[in-house]
Amino acid sequence: MRFSRFLLVLATLGLVLSISAPASSSAAKKTSTKKSKQSGDLADHYKQWLNEDVLYIISDDEKGTFKALQNDEERENFIEQFWARRNPDPRSYDNSFKEEHYRRIAYANEHFASGVQGWRTDRGRIYIMFGKPDELESHPTGGSYIRPFNEGGGTTSTFPFEKWWYRHIDGVGDDIEIEFVDSQCRANTGWR
Repeated sequence: MRFSRFLLVLATLGLVLSISAPASSSAAKKTSTKKSKQSGDLADHYKQWLNEDVLYIISDDEKGTFKALQNDEERENFIEQFWARRNPDPRSYDNSFKEEHYRRIAYANEHFASGVQGWRTDRGRIYIMFGKPDELESHPTGGSYIRPFNEGGGTTSTFPFEKWWYRHIDGVGDDIEIEFVDSQCRANTGWR
């Protein structure tokens, strides 16, 4: 009889401990998460915003300031101010700069993906930073190419390439030509 009471008490104690353990474990996780957010750790969506969404347009000073922020409220305020500083019409509720930026990312992902997301490619980066080129010359399969006089003339064999011309890029200059070459491409198969 004593032994069966001991087993009953032991089983009851085990049941009580197993029920209370997950609750205390979840409380510990909440405390740990709260501490990590307060200590400056970046949540995944803030890392994505910093390392993907605004990677090509954020300044080094802004990036350093953002990384030094201590909590999510400060980060949210920073992001709001980041876009407000770039808004061409601060009186407008809509931020055309922000909308155009995310449109460019979507366009790059749709048109320049090549084994990686389009925003990660060279063409995607330039498109996101400077927008659509004023003129574009495309040679998607490479092959035989007749060089213009200013490139030395003659005929040569090339990898697939594109030339983008911009009349003006703020902070860069006028009459900008950017050439993208896919040197990894097998002959006559087009962009990777």
